[in-house]
Amino acid sequence: MTKIFKQLGRHWAVCLAVVALLVVQAYCDLSLPDYTSKIVDTGIQQGGIESPVPDTVRSTTLQALELLMTEEDAARVDQAYSDPDADGVRSLNGDADTAALESAFTTPDIVLYMAAAKNAAAEAGTTDTVTPTAYDLDAVATQFAAMAEAPGAREMLQAQLSDAMASLDSTVADSLSSQAMLLVALEYDAQGIAHDVQMSYLLRTGGRMLALTLLMVAVAIAVGFLASRVSAAIGRDLRRDVFKTVVGYSNAEIEKFSTASLITRTTNDIQQVQFVCVILLRMVAYAPILGIGGILHVANGNTGLEWIIFVAVAALLVLIAVLMNVALPKFKQMQTLVDRLNLVSREILTGIMPIRAFSREAFEEKRFDKANTDLMKTQLFTNRTMVAMMPFMTLIMNGTSLLIVWFGGKAMDLGTMQVGEMIAFITYTMQIVMSFLMLSMVAVMLPRAGVAADRIDEVIKTPATIHDPAAPKALSTGGKKGVVAFHDVSFRYPGSDEDALEHISFTANPGETTAIIGSTGCGKSTLLNLIPRFYDATEGSVTIDGVDVRDMTQAQLHDELGYVPQKGVLFSGTIDSNLKFGGDHITDADVREAAEIAQATEFISAKPEGYESPIAQGGSNVSGGQKQRLSIARAIAKHPQIYLFDDSFSALDYKTDVALRRALKAKTGDATVIIVAQRISTVLHANQILVLDEGRIVGKGTHAQLMQNCPEYQEIARSQLSQKELNLQKEGE
Repeated sequence: MTKIFKQLGRHWAVCLAVVALLVVQAYCDLSLPDYTSKIVDTGIQQGGIESPVPDTVRSTTLQALELLMTEEDAARVDQAYSDPDADGVRSLNGDADTAALESAFTTPDIVLYMAAAKNAAAEAGTTDTVTPTAYDLDAVATQFAAMAEAPGAREMLQAQLSDAMASLDSTVADSLSSQAMLLVALEYDAQGIAHDVQMSYLLRTGGRMLALTLLMVAVAIAVGFLASRVSAAIGRDLRRDVFKTVVGYSNAEIEKFSTASLITRTTNDIQQVQFVCVILLRMVAYAPILGIGGILHVANGNTGLEWIIFVAVAALLVLIAVLMNVALPKFKQMQTLVDRLNLVSREILTGIMPIRAFSREAFEEKRFDKANTDLMKTQLFTNRTMVAMMPFMTLIMNGTSLLIVWFGGKAMDLGTMQVGEMIAFITYTMQIVMSFLMLSMVAVMLPRAGVAADRIDEVIKTPATIHDPAAPKALSTGGKKGVVAFHDVSFRYPGSDEDALEHISFTANPGETTAIIGSTGCGKSTLLNLIPRFYDATEGSVTIDGVDVRDMTQAQLHDELGYVPQKGVLFSGTIDSNLKFGGDHITDADVREAAEIAQATEFISAKPEGYESPIAQGGSNVSGGQKQRLSIARAIAKHPQIYLFDDSFSALDYKTDVALRRALKAKTGDATVIIVAQRISTVLHANQILVLDEGRIVGKGTHAQLMQNCPEYQEIARSQLSQKELNLQKEGE
């Protein structure tokens, strides 16, 4: 996981911006339940009335309320309202301190409302609670106005109120406080503005909710955009780093990882990391912000139900711990199984023709089915684990909701909680639970992404065994150019117990052809691969013009070489782009001259588009001989000083082989030519022939010399050429 966070750290500025946006989104998300609670409790139940201080009040009602206040409070209240208008209605001044007036209004509002309710019950002839009307309020206001004329009425009422309020416990006092709002609603109803007040509050609160929602949507879109950009950039950088590293690998590193595994790491593994980076920025960063914010809102609510949150969170943590212990090992195993499936698929698809020729379709189907089934079983296990998690999560969430409703209902019955508060509490609880749910889902995804990140990092941090020297040496500008010399060279493949080449010494001079021949597996191609440093010699040294190839930069070394591999490799594009693969300095004239020397002009001209004819991936739309001739032409067009042909004439017929070598000799008169071959006819006229046997040079010289003193060469020659061709006399003559 540290490697994934390291990748995110490269884009720290954008990540900080994402976190800031997520804080804004969480603020909006956490504010909405509060507004929902206000709409239910204040907007619906209290008619949109937020304070026991009325914005407008009739003079008669205000006079009755002031009678229930102290003289000091009554004076402050009277100053807070304007003079009565034509209808006798007084309005609250804009500069009035509403918060300071609430304590003065609360108790008188309650008393006046209870008096109106008592009158309404008396009018109805019942002792049950009856909701008063504006008429009842007017009657009570008139009664209190009459009482105000009696001397000492205020003091008597204040004393009665103090005794009554002192005898009430806190629970009853809290339940009575809502009646202060009911008195204001009754007053607004008497003025005929109750509906307008309620709609104004609902529209105002709903507008704020809509604004927060739109802001949250905009922030979510911005976060998604930035997270996608960051993850895409991380994927791009990782692919670039992996590709740059792999291109610099020698054959040893390629064989260590295998081509199939490198492809998987470059595609599937990087996609895993890229996907989890989006999740980390979008969900993992958001979940704790939302969860902590939800807990703070719940803690500030004083509902007494906070313990339900802790029970739900504890249950979630236990569930997550169990799932992690069960699923984590399988996620680590999955990437290895994906590698295996890709390896089998690649082998079958590239070898489809031999498979059909040997009727091995059924066997290969079973091999593929085993790799496929192993991966399927692992994926099924992890998917079932994830699926099993959801019912438990749902059970925890629904159980939490049930506990909140049960104990919240009791709290509402006692008057300590309102409906809106319970709705908000349930919403906050679900947000907290969903935060842990998001974290649990990510916690299951992270191990697989962590394994993928480790596999990518392994490729990037694996050093290439072939690298440029710290202080490279340059080739001398004077003297012979292109002298290749092996000085007591031995080579052993990594992990092997035996040397593939032992004590190889020879010199290949410019203007001469050096041929290497021997039985299959004797080390011919291995010897040739030491010159371009596909491998480095274990002992001894390989030099060009007296400079060890290990003391040169690889770019400088390869500029001197024209290499034709044993298996012709072409790249998707055109014939022209393939022949110009050696560099931008190659002209159209160079391309046509090289094609003519390689005996490729005939089949190129036969194509409708000529040199612009398309070449499919891997050169699959040309024959083996055509592919080989194009590979030879590609090396010739580069005009190198040293030509390396690794059994590059094997797919050519004898006529084409002779014509090609004759034209090549005329073209490469001053160059060093080293040829690995299986056929005697290819090396017959070489200036120097090296005969290899089990990694050792057992013969060195011209064809005539080797026919006299090298039994191994004689055996190869006799197996390929007739007695007449070898100018040998029949035995006994």
